[in-house]
Amino acid sequence: MSKSNGRIWPYAIGASIIFIFGACVATVIVANTLPVEKSDTYMMGYHEADAKVNDIIKKAIAFNKKYKIQYLTDGLDTQKSVIKYKITDVNSNPVNNAQIKVIITRPNNHKHDQELINPIVENGVYTFEAITLPQEGRWDIMAKVNVDSQERFYNLKADTRSKEAHEY
Repeated sequence: MSKSNGRIWPYAIGASIIFIFGACVATVIVANTLPVEKSDTYMMGYHEADAKVNDIIKKAIAFNKKYKIQYLTDGLDTQKSVIKYKITDVNSNPVNNAQIKVIITRPNNHKHDQELINPIVENGVYTFEAITLPQEGRWDIMAKVNVDSQERFYNLKADTRSKEAHEY
């Protein structure tokens, strides 16, 4: 019987350290090749949104004391989706003088962004022209609403595979 003199363990430990270091380097290299989309939740970069978050919240509270917004779109579809919002004051009187800017975007890819402007206004219902979405899946519908000096962001998550939309 021959006894092992224990020379294999230092080699195994060294090889393990080299393998783990190589895996770390490979992870960093692969992560740097993947695309990163910047957040634009409030139609601005996240640094600017972070700096203005208190003002955004205060403006939303002030807006909600005077006006109500409803998302009326039946459901998002890849073909001929018509985006509609209804704006009323707190007494349910229609507001026809609001300015609405809407951006429809994918959360992971901004190359399909669509900006909607100049809606048709009728009795407080703001209707945008029909749009065609290039892909099925989840879309963010971001609206910036201005009525007189009041301002509010109204952001929704919608999916072409489901009729429901959720505010965030």
